[in-house]
Amino acid sequence: MDSQRPPTLLLQLKELGLKPRKGLGQHFLTDPNILDSIVDAADLPPDAVVIEVGPGPGALTAALAPRVGRLIAVELDARLAEMLGALYADWEQVHVIHGDALKLSPRELLERTGGLAPYFVLGNIPYYITSPLLRHYLEAEPRPERLVFTLQLDVARRIVARPPQMSLLAVSVQVYAEPTIVRKLPPGAFTPPPKVHSAVLRLDVRAQPLVPDALREAFFRVVRAGFGQKRKTLRNSLAAGLGLSPAQMAEALQAAGLSPKARAQELDIPAWVRLTRFISDQSSVTSHQ
Repeated sequence: MDSQRPPTLLLQLKELGLKPRKGLGQHFLTDPNILDSIVDAADLPPDAVVIEVGPGPGALTAALAPRVGRLIAVELDARLAEMLGALYADWEQVHVIHGDALKLSPRELLERTGGLAPYFVLGNIPYYITSPLLRHYLEAEPRPERLVFTLQLDVARRIVARPPQMSLLAVSVQVYAEPTIVRKLPPGAFTPPPKVHSAVLRLDVRAQPLVPDALREAFFRVVRAGFGQKRKTLRNSLAAGLGLSPAQMAEALQAAGLSPKARAQELDIPAWVRLTRFISDQSSVTSHQ
């Protein structure tokens, strides 16, 4: 196909009287400049393989299609998937798949459309699936090279946070990727406008996660316990969450070089790793997975 941007379904939806479905969290981006900035943020190599989550009427699809080697657009809405598939019937590199992006593994999507390859993930995603979708791809095998999503601004800020404002979400994402807010988007950039401001978030996936494979399950169990009662000190929240004594937790914190008065949001990932190792040495944390 030529390098001109293909059409989208936006006009067809208006003609048919089809509106974004609130139940699916549909808010469509239409500004070409914003769409181009999302693609630019992905820094795609020539002939990139891209999984697009939730293409909707295909506005981002149209920005991507001329610039990639293979585009796998996964759409949950059956009516949009059928219409988008027809629109791109002559584009050999575009594969429109009707399905749930949370249930389709990237390995399955890649194998169905031409085979395994390094890949990127982009999408204007429904905000209510942000956390599970990030986990789905960051914990996948194989993991993507990079992800670029539009999501709620407050959530993006939580993801890029540093101590002393860390969150469970920030730790969970930063173990696997380095996050950057590329730009902020006002509600008016979408149709219909959401009630919140949004952001374009770029996640550069690490070659190796910051937590070794053998320690990862215990690590997240400790982190979840630590953030389980954020108003308490780590000594008390970990004791309650892991079923260990405050004295044991104080000993582990001291061994990890941390204050017994420390709170979960103050720790960076290396500190959590040290703490998990010391707790694992004196408890059965790793045996309860």
